[in-house]
Amino acid sequence: MKRNKPRTVLYRRKRTLQTDYRKRLKLLVGGLPRIVVRVTNTQIIAQLIVFEPQGDRVLCTTQSSELQKLGWLYSTKNVPAAYLTGLLFGTKAIRQKQKEGILDIGLRQFMHGGRISAFVKGVVDAGMDVPVGEDIFPRAEKIQGKHIQEFMIAQSSSKSTTGKQFAQYLKNNLVPQIAEAVQAVTKKIKEMK
Repeated sequence: MKRNKPRTVLYRRKRTLQTDYRKRLKLLVGGLPRIVVRVTNTQIIAQLIVFEPQGDRVLCTTQSSELQKLGWLYSTKNVPAAYLTGLLFGTKAIRQKQKEGILDIGLRQFMHGGRISAFVKGVVDAGMDVPVGEDIFPRAEKIQGKHIQEFMIAQSSSKSTTGKQFAQYLKNNLVPQIAEAVQAVTKKIKEMK
């Protein structure tokens, strides 16, 4: 009679690939609040979370959809919106006397110059201390959205794919002035301090 070794059943969140417990333990051992960033199909969500034995406690939360109240009319999931969300998040956290945190991006892969690095640049510009290197941040032109602006102008001259890709902008009669919109919203966020 053959005996099989008993099978170990993993935690549900590990089985469903929702949590990397080794990575989480490393973040918790540091003792700093975690800056949890999640990028969805429509927006960027950020929370400042502190570990407690009873469970995690959320100190501050920000969504990129809040930028629309500040006059942001463009996409809430691109690089400029990520930077502005980080700036807003950092401003809110500093108002709650939280000066430092450690980045937690979950199971997502980190990409230099991407949306998460633009978010971190916004948090650092707001005045929070996040242990990251300066080389991960996107270029200033990318944060200002000039690459989107140039692409939109180029596509509008060809008239081939503009109707699909920038349909929301055309529907709202938005001219490609993303760089000016970033500066205006940045000014409003800095006045909130």
